Order: sequence, then structure tokens, then C-alpha cells
Amino acid sequence: MDWRGRRQSRNIEDRRGQPLQGSGGGAGLLLLLRLLPWLLRSRVGRVVLAVGVMAFVGARLLGIDLLQLTSAPGQQTASFSAEEQQLAEFVSVVLADTEHTWQAIFAEQGMSYEEPVLVLFSQRVASACGTASSAVGPFYCPADRRVYLDLSFFRDLDRQLGAPGDFAQAYVVAHEVGHHIQTILGISHQVRNAGRGKSAAVVNALSVRQELQADCFAGVWGHAAGNYRDMLEPGDLEEALQAAAAIGDDRLQKRSGGEVVPDSFTHGTSAQRVEWFRRGFESGDMAQCDTFSAQL
Repeated sequence: MDWRGRRQSRNIEDRRGQPLQGSGGGAGLLLLLRLLPWLLRSRVGRVVLAVGVMAFVGARLLGIDLLQLTSAPGQQTASFSAEEQQLAEFVSVVLADTEHTWQAIFAEQGMSYEEPVLVLFSQRVASACGTASSAVGPFYCPADRRVYLDLSFFRDLDRQLGAPGDFAQAYVVAHEVGHHIQTILGISHQVRNAGRGKSAAVVNALSVRQELQADCFAGVWGHAAGNYRDMLEPGDLEEALQAAAAIGDDRLQKRSGGEVVPDSFTHGTSAQRVEWFRRGFESGDMAQCDTFSAQL
């Protein structure tokens, strides 16, 4: 991809290197445990403890992690290799370009595009959808409208899944932004309602259609990046298709040595993921991404 020197997004939140991400505030928690015996013995202490518990619960209901806020300032800094910093810049450029694409598409339809925030993290992170480890891979949280990404996933995508290349990495970012599009348009809400009270097989089937649509939306972005801003280079499309194939449910289940169980699929087969990304990429039209009416 021809990405260097292009605009970077202002919507990057860098939490890399923060200790105990997701739980945060290790020092504050340790202090609280040390003071707990005194708090329980003293009448004033018990009042303070009760008020503190109510404040903590209230903050959590509002999506605020008070423990994370108590982390020592000196623990927030970290140094990164030149390679990782370049990856962070790359992700920022890709996010900025998705903003460009979706702002234009939404404007054509008389709508305003709300830009998502992309959170870079390492190992663990707290989101409004809960605490997650890097093992879950990149994800989008509709509750806070943020994309979460541990850059180490790109290494796994290359070395473990056999999908190298910068456009493969860009596809991953664009796919998660695709989920943001679904949230804005109310599609995610409709999917949740449609699956409420249904069997696991029905919920999984709905999830597959939602994920394939996000693949198609990623392809729509790729079309714009290549045709309108000349970002793509020879071989880039193949990188994205290889990545889409690498993370198909059937291939992942085969890699794990288990039985391939279609009813357990949540993202679609390799062939389906390739097909829907290509459909968005070739058409550049989000109207072609109606996976919910299509025969899969």
C-alpha cells in the first residue's frame, strides 16, 4: 500500500504499555487492601468504605473504571520499537482513510458519519463491553463505539495464519470499522433483537451474516482507497483475500484439529468471506452488501 505521508487519524487512543490494562490501578487496589482492616474497625472507616463502594458501583454503571484512573502516572509510559511505531502510524493512516470514505458515502445519502475511536492496547484492555485480552483478536465494542486492536495480532496474522502484507492488515481494520457502520445504521441492534430468545444455531447464523456484511463494507472502503486515492499497489487485493480466507471459520476449525461444525460458525467460511469482501471491493457500493437477504 502507498500509505506513507498521508493524513493520520485524530481518533487514535494509545493505551499500549499501560500496566494491567482492563483492571488498572494495581497500586490503588493494593493500598485499599492494606487499609481494609482499619476501615472495618472504625465507624468513620466503615462510612468511608460504604461511600467508596457506592461511588465505584455508580461509576461502573456509567462505564468509568475508577481503579484504572488510580494508576500511577509514571507507569503509563513505554517505549516501542521503530517497527511497532510504524505499524501504529500505518493503522492511523488506514483509519483516516476509512473516515474519508464513509464520510463521503454517508453524505451522499444525506447522513452524517460519526467517526469511531481506535484504541491501541497491549495484552489486556477495558472497554464498555468488558475486559478483554489480546487473545480475542481485534474487536469492536458497540457500547462505546470503539475499535480495539493489539498490534501483535498482525504478527499472528502473518506467522500463524499465513496472511502477510499491509493490505491484509488494513482489511482487518476496515472490517472492524464495518461493524461501526452497522451500529450507526441500526443493523447491529436489529441483529441482537432478531436473535433474542432463539437457539444458538440461529444466533450463530445471524452473526455470520453480520460478519460477512462487515467484510463487504471493508471491500467498499478498499474500492475507494484504490480507485479514488490510488493507495493500492500490485498484489494488495490478493493480500486482503488471503487474510479473509485465513480467518474463515472452517479453516480455523481445521487448524485447531477439531471437527468442522457449520452450526457453530460465527463469521462465515473462507469462501464466503472472500466472496463478500470481493463483492464490496469490485462494486464500491454498500447497497451490494445486503447479506441478510442473500442466499449464502
